[in-house]
Amino acid sequence: MVFQGMNRQQAKEIWRPFVDWIASLPDEFTFEEPLTLLDIPARHFWDVEYLQKHPPGIVVADDRPGATRNSFYWDGDGGQVGFFLHGYRSAWLPDSLLKSDRQGKLVDALFAGSRHWDVALHFNKGLAGASAEDLAAAGETATNPAVLDAFALAIIAGGGPPTFKGIPGVEPDLNAARDHAREIDLAMGELLKITNNAGSYVSESNFFERSWQESFWGANYPKLAAVKRKHDPAGLFFVHHGVGSEEWSADGFTRLTEC
Repeated sequence: MVFQGMNRQQAKEIWRPFVDWIASLPDEFTFEEPLTLLDIPARHFWDVEYLQKHPPGIVVADDRPGATRNSFYWDGDGGQVGFFLHGYRSAWLPDSLLKSDRQGKLVDALFAGSRHWDVALHFNKGLAGASAEDLAAAGETATNPAVLDAFALAIIAGGGPPTFKGIPGVEPDLNAARDHAREIDLAMGELLKITNNAGSYVSESNFFERSWQESFWGANYPKLAAVKRKHDPAGLFFVHHGVGSEEWSADGFTRLTEC
């Protein structure tokens, strides 16, 4: 969780009921790692010298000769170097799922999904409960409006070890990748059964999303497409599943439709 306006002890007290509940059911639930709370001033989120001293172990600095002061990566991201993604799905979960008459369905869907693949809930990426001012500001962005009443972003993803073209012995296992992709889709399918046009976070989404216009931008897409046509009528700027990309071939070099 990301929090502000409180110290570590206050945040710990907020989490205490949940932690105590888990501890009271040792035969059913366990923490894989201890719950850790860090109170880091936001101004230091990207200050490598501060991060190396105060919460040690969460960043790794670039120790190559000539590396700049701010060249580092988060310790937990090291495994992403060269890894081969098998599947990546995300969905905004609306806060309506937290109502008493729908909690059971949410729990059942999470459990059913977890039978196929790990399901992660990123509570810091949903805006449900934010102030009216913050919601109004977020509503002016291109992000799918589903984020405004989402209590979390569900992410279901998986990949294999690093693969590098031309290096023998590190080729991807395509059979395993296809199996994993299928399981990831099945897991997400359980969550989508209880949501209505959940939407997806474009920066953490399915490369093969079919309804990507609606999924990534929802009701914002027509306006975004109009802006794109006005300011880039020749389609100079192109990206896979970006605004206006449906008018072009997959490589972005051949227009498929007339503007």
